[in-house]
Amino acid sequence: MIDIILENEQDKEALTPEIEKAVADVCNSVLSMEQCNFNAQISITLTDNEKIREINKEQRGIDNVTDVLSFPMLEFDEDGNADGEYELDGEYVVLGDIVISMERAAEQSVEYGHSILREVAFLTAHSMLHLLGYDHVDDKAGEEIMCVKQEQILSALGITRD
Repeated sequence: MIDIILENEQDKEALTPEIEKAVADVCNSVLSMEQCNFNAQISITLTDNEKIREINKEQRGIDNVTDVLSFPMLEFDEDGNADGEYELDGEYVVLGDIVISMERAAEQSVEYGHSILREVAFLTAHSMLHLLGYDHVDDKAGEEIMCVKQEQILSALGITRD
């Protein structure tokens, strides 16, 4: 079971029922694909460019707008196994927080020639993989693995670039 806490803290782009469903479907699909056999809680905040820039500067020391930020609560070893220390919220393992700039997602959807739904779904899949210990920073093999998994998830859900 999954508990998604979705907060819309922006007014630049509409949060449609279709986007909400896609976010939930992607989260569930990632956990299923990764064979997570625990109840998970994920906090997802939708924001705008100004706010994500502030968070990026405060948390990472990078004074730039970005599309998505991931704040995992679990630590993983080099084999991808959780270290056994995790925070529970009731019966849920708290995986972490995802922050998505809906404004940047809309810009990127135009840039890449697909829908904002597809872009938000992609960013959600990308960030979920980060919450589960995947990384691509300075890791070409990790980047390739994440790319394959992201496309598998979106394809399985019928969320295409069309």
